[in-house]
Amino acid sequence: MTSSEFAALLVFSTAMAFTPGPNTTLSAALAANGGLKRAMTFILAVPFGWGLLLLACAGGLGALIQAAPVLRGGIKVLGLAYMLWLAWKLATTARMAEADGGLRVGFWQGVMLQFVNIKAWMNALTISAGWITVAEPIAPRLAIVLPLMMAYGLASNFTYALIGSTLRSWLAVGRRLVWFNRALAAVLVATAGWMAVL
Repeated sequence: MTSSEFAALLVFSTAMAFTPGPNTTLSAALAANGGLKRAMTFILAVPFGWGLLLLACAGGLGALIQAAPVLRGGIKVLGLAYMLWLAWKLATTARMAEADGGLRVGFWQGVMLQFVNIKAWMNALTISAGWITVAEPIAPRLAIVLPLMMAYGLASNFTYALIGSTLRSWLAVGRRLVWFNRALAAVLVATAGWMAVL
């Protein structure tokens, strides 16, 4: 991989990783409601799941999904339904104590979310086609790109969770948490709406 290719990958990955999406929104919400320690399960699940998705795309699954409108549509419907369900759970969490029973996303749920997250698919397909499968052999390129992208996923989700965690004591006053949760739920709904028209 040339230095210009690598620089372009870094710019693209920074934009994709740090712009709001389902993963970063959930990371902030989980940390704000349940604390940074509780959010770490999801934060670690995101790069692991996305790494599996990138491997699958580089291995040919991405081409299969793009060639089969029924599969692509199924992923989109599942992704939109899951994001709207998460938005509803978030919007109806009014107290930090309720997060214990209502707002929970475990490790494997976080991993599986990557496979129904349209933003994650777009990112994985673009990186696979633009930086991994563009030249043979793909293994050396994959060995560079995969850990780097997983590190980006970890860094971006941890950053959003840190922000959510930092706001915890401020959010505990009055109805601030309610409005914070509803605002993040609105971000998830808006993201779902954007993804629905793709």
